[in-house]
Amino acid sequence: MRKVILIFTLVIVAISVQAQSKNKELYSVAFYNLENLFDTIHDAGKNDYEYLPDAAKQWNTEKYISKLANMSKVLSELSTDKVEKGPAAIGVAEIENLRVLEDLIKQPTLADRNYKIVHYEGPDKRGIDCALLYDPAQYKVTSSKLVLSEPFEGDTIHKTRGFLIVNGKLAGDKVCFIVNHWPSRGAKEPVRIHAAQQVKVLVDSLQQSDKKLKIVVMGDMNDDPMDKSMVTLGAKKNKSEVANGELYSPFWEILEDKGVGTLLYRGKWNLFDQILVSPTLLNSKKGLKYVDGEVFMREYLFEQEGKYKGSPLRTHVGKKWLNGYSDHLPTIIYLQPAKGGKK
Repeated sequence: MRKVILIFTLVIVAISVQAQSKNKELYSVAFYNLENLFDTIHDAGKNDYEYLPDAAKQWNTEKYISKLANMSKVLSELSTDKVEKGPAAIGVAEIENLRVLEDLIKQPTLADRNYKIVHYEGPDKRGIDCALLYDPAQYKVTSSKLVLSEPFEGDTIHKTRGFLIVNGKLAGDKVCFIVNHWPSRGAKEPVRIHAAQQVKVLVDSLQQSDKKLKIVVMGDMNDDPMDKSMVTLGAKKNKSEVANGELYSPFWEILEDKGVGTLLYRGKWNLFDQILVSPTLLNSKKGLKYVDGEVFMREYLFEQEGKYKGSPLRTHVGKKWLNGYSDHLPTIIYLQPAKGGKK
Protein backbone atom coordinates (compact mmCIF):
# COMPACT_ATOMS: atom_id res chain seq x y z
CA MET A 1 0.00 0.00 0.00
CA ARG A 2 2.83 2.36 0.86
CA LYS A 3 4.37 1.63 -2.53
CA VAL A 4 1.11 2.51 -4.29
CA ILE A 5 0.78 5.76 -2.32
CA LEU A 6 4.40 6.65 -3.13
CA ILE A 7 3.87 5.99 -6.85
CA PHE A 8 0.64 8.00 -6.81
CA THR A 9 2.40 10.88 -5.03
CA LEU A 10 5.24 10.86 -7.57
CA VAL A 11 2.74 10.90 -10.45
CA ILE A 12 0.91 13.87 -8.91
CA VAL A 13 4.22 15.72 -8.44
CA ALA A 14 5.25 14.93 -12.04
CA ILE A 15 1.91 16.18 -13.39
CA SER A 16 2.19 19.32 -11.26
CA VAL A 17 5.74 20.01 -12.45
CA GLN A 18 4.71 19.40 -16.07
CA ALA A 19 1.76 21.75 -15.71
CA GLN A 20 3.96 24.44 -14.18
CA SER A 21 6.43 23.98 -17.03
CA LYS A 22 3.70 24.39 -19.64
CA ASN A 23 2.35 27.51 -17.95
CA LYS A 24 5.75 29.10 -17.70
CA GLU A 25 6.26 31.19 -20.85
CA LEU A 26 9.93 31.23 -21.73
CA TYR A 27 11.55 32.61 -24.87
CA SER A 28 15.11 32.38 -26.08
CA VAL A 29 17.32 34.43 -28.37
CA ALA A 30 20.68 33.19 -29.66
CA PHE A 31 23.75 34.26 -31.60
CA TYR A 32 26.20 32.05 -33.50
CA ASN A 33 29.21 32.81 -35.69
CA LEU A 34 28.95 30.05 -38.31
CA GLU A 35 32.62 30.34 -39.32
CA ASN A 36 32.77 30.83 -43.05
CA LEU A 37 29.52 29.34 -44.28
CA PHE A 38 30.34 29.65 -47.98
CA ASP A 39 28.79 27.86 -50.91
CA THR A 40 30.96 26.59 -53.79
CA ILE A 41 29.97 29.28 -56.31
CA HIS A 42 31.91 32.49 -56.94
CA ASP A 43 29.98 35.69 -56.15
CA ALA A 44 30.91 38.46 -58.56
CA GLY A 45 32.87 41.26 -56.92
CA LYS A 46 33.69 39.23 -53.80
CA ASN A 47 37.00 37.73 -52.72
CA ASP A 48 35.53 34.30 -51.99
CA TYR A 49 38.14 32.33 -53.96
CA GLU A 50 39.35 30.51 -50.82
CA TYR A 51 36.04 28.64 -50.74
CA LEU A 52 35.89 27.29 -54.26
CA PRO A 53 36.53 23.68 -55.42
CA ASP A 54 39.84 24.52 -57.10
CA ALA A 55 41.26 26.44 -54.11
CA ALA A 56 43.73 25.08 -51.56
CA LYS A 57 40.91 24.02 -49.20
CA GLN A 58 39.16 22.20 -52.07
CA TRP A 59 35.82 23.44 -50.84
CA ASN A 60 33.43 21.19 -52.74
CA THR A 61 29.79 20.13 -52.65
CA GLU A 62 30.44 17.28 -50.21
CA LYS A 63 32.09 19.61 -47.70
CA TYR A 64 29.42 22.28 -48.15
CA ILE A 65 26.60 19.79 -47.53
CA SER A 66 28.38 18.51 -44.43
CA LYS A 67 28.88 22.07 -43.15
CA LEU A 68 25.15 22.76 -43.58
CA ALA A 69 24.28 19.59 -41.67
CA ASN A 70 26.67 20.46 -38.84
CA MET A 71 25.43 24.04 -38.52
CA SER A 72 21.78 23.00 -38.61
CA LYS A 73 22.38 20.40 -35.89
CA VAL A 74 23.68 23.08 -33.53
CA LEU A 75 20.96 25.60 -34.39
CA SER A 76 18.25 22.97 -33.92
CA GLU A 77 19.47 22.19 -30.39
CA LEU A 78 19.91 25.74 -29.10
CA SER A 79 17.91 26.24 -25.88
CA THR A 80 15.63 23.23 -26.51
CA ASP A 81 16.47 21.81 -23.07
CA LYS A 82 14.59 24.81 -21.63
CA VAL A 83 12.42 26.06 -24.51
CA GLU A 84 10.85 23.27 -26.56
CA LYS A 85 10.10 25.55 -29.52
CA GLY A 86 13.71 26.74 -29.74
CA PRO A 87 14.90 30.33 -30.20
CA ALA A 88 12.50 33.01 -31.37
CA ALA A 89 15.44 34.63 -33.17
CA ILE A 90 19.02 33.66 -33.98
CA GLY A 91 21.59 36.21 -35.07
CA VAL A 92 24.28 34.69 -37.30
CA ALA A 93 27.60 35.92 -38.67
CA GLU A 94 30.06 34.80 -41.37
CA ILE A 95 27.46 33.72 -43.90
CA GLU A 96 28.23 34.35 -47.56
CA ASN A 97 24.82 35.19 -49.00
CA LEU A 98 21.09 34.57 -48.94
CA ARG A 99 21.55 31.30 -50.83
CA VAL A 100 23.48 29.60 -48.01
CA LEU A 101 20.85 30.72 -45.49
CA GLU A 102 18.07 29.27 -47.62
CA ASP A 103 20.00 26.00 -47.87
CA LEU A 104 20.55 26.06 -44.10
CA ILE A 105 16.94 26.46 -43.00
CA LYS A 106 15.87 23.67 -45.38
CA GLN A 107 18.06 21.13 -43.58
CA PRO A 108 16.04 18.22 -42.09
CA THR A 109 16.91 19.18 -38.51
CA LEU A 110 15.62 22.73 -39.00
CA ALA A 111 12.92 22.49 -41.66
CA ASP A 112 10.01 22.01 -39.23
CA ARG A 113 10.93 25.24 -37.41
CA ASN A 114 9.83 27.26 -40.46
CA TYR A 115 12.53 29.84 -39.83
CA LYS A 116 12.43 32.98 -41.97
CA ILE A 117 15.43 35.11 -42.94
CA VAL A 118 16.39 38.77 -42.68
CA HIS A 119 19.50 39.41 -44.75
CA TYR A 120 21.04 42.25 -46.74
CA GLU A 121 24.14 41.99 -48.90
CA GLY A 122 26.84 43.86 -47.00
CA PRO A 123 30.11 45.58 -47.97
CA ASP A 124 32.59 42.97 -46.74
CA LYS A 125 35.21 42.22 -49.40
CA ARG A 126 35.14 38.49 -48.73
CA GLY A 127 31.37 38.55 -48.86
CA ILE A 128 30.57 37.54 -45.27
CA ASP A 129 27.41 39.07 -43.81
CA CYS A 130 25.25 39.06 -40.70
CA ALA A 131 21.66 37.85 -40.75
CA LEU A 132 18.74 37.08 -38.49
CA LEU A 133 16.80 33.82 -38.56
CA TYR A 134 13.45 34.04 -36.83
CA ASP A 135 10.47 31.87 -35.99
CA PRO A 136 7.38 33.72 -37.31
CA ALA A 137 5.20 31.83 -34.83
CA GLN A 138 7.09 33.59 -32.02
CA TYR A 139 8.51 36.79 -33.51
CA LYS A 140 6.64 38.96 -35.99
CA VAL A 141 8.99 41.15 -38.04
CA THR A 142 7.64 44.62 -38.82
CA SER A 143 10.68 46.29 -40.40
CA SER A 144 14.38 45.83 -41.04
CA LYS A 145 17.38 47.60 -42.53
CA LEU A 146 21.14 47.35 -42.81
CA VAL A 147 22.93 50.45 -41.59
CA LEU A 148 26.31 50.71 -43.29
CA SER A 149 29.16 51.63 -41.01
CA GLU A 150 31.47 54.56 -41.47
CA PRO A 151 35.12 53.47 -41.86
CA PHE A 152 37.55 54.49 -39.14
CA GLU A 153 39.82 57.30 -40.36
CA GLY A 154 39.44 56.12 -43.95
CA ASP A 155 40.39 52.50 -43.16
CA THR A 156 38.58 50.56 -45.89
CA ILE A 157 40.37 47.28 -45.11
CA HIS A 158 38.92 46.64 -41.65
CA LYS A 159 35.32 47.59 -42.35
CA THR A 160 32.46 46.59 -40.07
CA ARG A 161 29.92 44.41 -41.88
CA GLY A 162 27.15 46.90 -41.25
CA PHE A 163 24.60 46.87 -38.45
CA LEU A 164 21.48 44.79 -39.11
CA ILE A 165 18.43 46.28 -37.38
CA VAL A 166 15.26 44.20 -37.15
CA ASN A 167 12.08 45.41 -35.47
CA GLY A 168 9.18 43.19 -34.53
CA LYS A 169 6.92 41.85 -31.81
CA LEU A 170 7.76 39.07 -29.39
CA ALA A 171 5.17 37.98 -26.84
CA GLY A 172 3.27 41.20 -27.48
CA ASP A 173 6.29 43.44 -26.85
CA LYS A 174 8.11 45.56 -29.40
CA VAL A 175 11.60 44.07 -29.55
CA CYS A 176 14.44 45.34 -31.71
CA PHE A 177 17.49 43.22 -32.58
CA ILE A 178 20.78 44.75 -33.73
CA VAL A 179 23.10 42.11 -35.21
CA ASN A 180 26.82 42.93 -35.44
CA HIS A 181 30.13 41.60 -36.67
CA TRP A 182 32.86 44.08 -35.77
CA PRO A 183 36.37 44.22 -37.31
CA SER A 184 38.72 41.40 -36.37
CA ARG A 185 41.71 41.55 -34.05
CA GLY A 186 43.76 42.16 -37.16
CA ALA A 187 42.54 45.74 -36.76
CA LYS A 188 43.66 47.96 -33.89
CA GLU A 189 41.38 48.61 -30.90
CA PRO A 190 40.25 52.09 -32.05
CA VAL A 191 38.57 50.51 -35.08
CA ARG A 192 36.25 48.49 -32.83
CA ILE A 193 35.71 51.45 -30.52
CA HIS A 194 34.57 53.35 -33.61
CA ALA A 195 32.09 50.53 -34.37
CA ALA A 196 30.82 50.70 -30.78
CA GLN A 197 30.29 54.45 -31.03
CA GLN A 198 28.11 53.96 -34.12
CA VAL A 199 26.00 51.25 -32.45
CA LYS A 200 25.67 53.49 -29.38
CA VAL A 201 24.18 56.22 -31.59
CA LEU A 202 21.72 53.71 -33.07
CA VAL A 203 20.65 52.45 -29.64
CA ASP A 204 20.22 55.98 -28.30
CA SER A 205 18.15 56.98 -31.31
CA LEU A 206 15.90 53.92 -30.98
CA GLN A 207 15.37 54.50 -27.28
CA GLN A 208 14.59 58.17 -27.78
CA SER A 209 11.99 57.30 -30.43
CA ASP A 210 10.32 54.73 -28.18
CA LYS A 211 11.18 54.70 -24.49
CA LYS A 212 9.42 51.35 -24.01
CA LEU A 213 11.24 49.61 -26.85
CA LYS A 214 13.14 46.49 -25.79
CA ILE A 215 16.52 46.27 -27.51
CA VAL A 216 18.85 43.29 -27.89
CA VAL A 217 22.34 43.97 -29.27
CA MET A 218 24.13 40.81 -30.35
CA GLY A 219 27.10 39.79 -32.41
CA ASP A 220 30.72 38.85 -32.76
CA MET A 221 32.30 41.99 -31.38
CA ASN A 222 35.89 40.67 -31.62
CA ASP A 223 36.35 42.08 -28.14
CA ASP A 224 35.61 40.77 -24.66
CA PRO A 225 32.75 42.19 -22.54
CA MET A 226 35.07 44.30 -20.38
CA ASP A 227 37.10 45.78 -23.26
CA LYS A 228 37.08 49.48 -24.08
CA SER A 229 34.82 49.13 -27.10
CA MET A 230 32.10 47.49 -25.01
CA VAL A 231 32.42 50.10 -22.28
CA THR A 232 32.04 52.72 -25.02
CA LEU A 233 28.85 50.97 -26.09
CA GLY A 234 27.56 51.39 -22.53
CA ALA A 235 27.95 47.80 -21.36
CA LYS A 236 27.60 47.16 -17.63
CA LYS A 237 28.49 44.01 -15.73
CA ASN A 238 25.83 44.34 -13.04
CA LYS A 239 22.11 44.90 -13.53
CA SER A 240 22.03 47.47 -10.73
CA GLU A 241 24.51 49.67 -12.64
CA VAL A 242 22.50 49.90 -15.85
CA ALA A 243 21.06 53.36 -16.43
CA ASN A 244 19.09 54.74 -19.36
CA GLY A 245 21.17 54.66 -22.52
CA GLU A 246 23.29 51.76 -21.22
CA LEU A 247 23.12 48.00 -21.73
CA TYR A 248 23.35 45.00 -19.43
CA SER A 249 26.11 42.58 -20.45
CA PRO A 250 25.38 39.16 -18.90
CA PHE A 251 28.39 37.58 -20.57
CA TRP A 252 30.79 39.86 -18.70
CA GLU A 253 30.22 37.89 -15.50
CA ILE A 254 30.19 34.60 -17.41
CA LEU A 255 33.70 35.26 -18.74
CA GLU A 256 35.30 37.20 -15.89
CA ASP A 257 33.86 35.31 -12.91
CA LYS A 258 33.13 31.87 -14.33
CA GLY A 259 35.92 31.62 -16.90
CA VAL A 260 33.57 30.50 -19.66
CA GLY A 261 34.18 31.83 -23.17
CA THR A 262 33.18 31.23 -26.77
CA LEU A 263 36.57 30.89 -28.47
CA LEU A 264 39.99 29.73 -27.37
CA TYR A 265 43.14 31.51 -28.53
CA ARG A 266 46.60 30.45 -27.37
CA GLY A 267 45.16 28.71 -24.33
CA LYS A 268 43.01 31.65 -23.22
CA TRP A 269 39.23 31.85 -23.45
CA ASN A 270 37.69 34.95 -24.99
CA LEU A 271 34.02 35.80 -25.22
CA PHE A 272 33.51 37.82 -28.39
CA ASP A 273 30.00 36.46 -29.08
CA GLN A 274 27.90 38.70 -26.93
CA ILE A 275 24.23 39.49 -26.33
CA LEU A 276 23.34 42.65 -24.45
CA VAL A 277 19.94 43.94 -23.36
CA SER A 278 18.47 47.39 -22.75
CA PRO A 279 17.18 48.55 -19.33
CA THR A 280 13.63 48.04 -20.60
CA LEU A 281 14.31 44.29 -20.45
CA LEU A 282 15.49 44.57 -16.85
CA ASN A 283 13.17 46.99 -15.12
CA SER A 284 9.84 46.52 -16.85
CA LYS A 285 6.97 45.38 -14.66
CA LYS A 286 5.01 44.42 -17.76
CA GLY A 287 5.95 42.29 -20.73
CA LEU A 288 9.22 40.54 -21.32
CA LYS A 289 12.11 40.56 -18.87
CA TYR A 290 15.63 39.17 -19.12
CA VAL A 291 16.00 35.95 -17.10
CA ASP A 292 19.37 34.36 -17.83
CA GLY A 293 22.20 33.90 -20.30
CA GLU A 294 24.55 31.05 -21.19
CA VAL A 295 27.19 29.80 -23.57
CA PHE A 296 25.86 26.77 -25.44
CA MET A 297 28.28 23.91 -24.79
CA ARG A 298 27.98 20.32 -25.96
CA GLU A 299 30.72 17.70 -26.04
CA TYR A 300 30.56 17.29 -29.83
CA LEU A 301 31.45 20.98 -30.29
CA PHE A 302 34.96 20.42 -28.88
CA GLU A 303 38.18 18.73 -30.00
CA GLN A 304 38.37 15.48 -28.03
CA GLU A 305 42.06 14.68 -28.41
CA GLY A 306 45.39 15.88 -29.67
CA LYS A 307 47.12 19.25 -29.52
CA TYR A 308 43.89 21.25 -29.62
CA LYS A 309 41.90 19.13 -27.16
CA GLY A 310 39.26 21.27 -25.48
CA SER A 311 39.14 23.85 -28.27
CA PRO A 312 36.00 24.38 -30.36
CA LEU A 313 35.99 21.85 -33.20
CA ARG A 314 36.18 24.05 -36.28
CA THR A 315 35.69 23.36 -39.98
CA HIS A 316 39.36 23.72 -40.97
CA VAL A 317 42.75 24.04 -39.37
CA GLY A 318 44.79 25.60 -42.13
CA LYS A 319 44.04 23.55 -45.25
CA LYS A 320 43.03 20.46 -43.25
CA TRP A 321 39.30 19.79 -43.23
CA LEU A 322 38.14 18.69 -39.77
CA ASN A 323 34.46 18.47 -40.69
CA GLY A 324 33.71 20.38 -37.49
CA TYR A 325 31.36 23.17 -36.56
CA SER A 326 32.83 26.59 -35.80
CA ASP A 327 35.75 28.18 -34.03
CA HIS A 328 33.10 29.99 -31.94
CA LEU A 329 30.46 28.69 -29.53
CA PRO A 330 26.88 30.02 -29.58
CA THR A 331 25.39 32.23 -26.88
CA ILE A 332 21.80 32.32 -25.64
CA ILE A 333 19.64 34.59 -23.49
CA TYR A 334 16.26 33.76 -21.97
CA LEU A 335 13.27 36.08 -21.62
CA GLN A 336 9.87 35.65 -20.00
CA PRO A 337 6.89 37.84 -19.13
CA ALA A 338 7.31 39.73 -15.88
CA LYS A 339 5.36 38.27 -12.98
CA GLY A 340 1.89 39.74 -13.02
CA GLY A 341 2.55 41.45 -16.36
CA LYS A 342 1.00 40.94 -19.74
CA LYS A 343 2.40 38.48 -22.25
